[in-house]
Amino acid sequence: MAGAKLSRRKIAAYFADEIADGRNITKQLAAYLVESKRVREADLVVRDIEAALADRGILLTDVASSRELAAETKQAITAFLKQTTGAKDVHIRSHVDPYLLGGVRIDTPGARLDATLRHKLNQLTASKI
Repeated sequence: MAGAKLSRRKIAAYFADEIADGRNITKQLAAYLVESKRVREADLVVRDIEAALADRGILLTDVASSRELAAETKQAITAFLKQTTGAKDVHIRSHVDPYLLGGVRIDTPGARLDATLRHKLNQLTASKI
């Protein structure tokens, strides 16, 4: 991958293919970003790789909740995302957000589903104005 400056889209496509084939690309990606002096673009490249993986049917999603998710809840979210996005494979990165009152917020490349209590209360407040 060394040589002329590649577009982020080409970089993302290459590394998404590597990941889809089961390879760990962490060291290779880090080395490429350092060698090509593009370390500041790391977050953008990761986002582009996640989008390229979604195009290949592999969905990486971040799920925030007010408390740790039960296995059944994760399975339900996985089934929902497979059905709504057509993804063949869903990987959930879950974390607890103490500022959430309840519900979940699901972030996928290019979309957000906010089913948190805070969001619903904000919508209720806004609709009464």
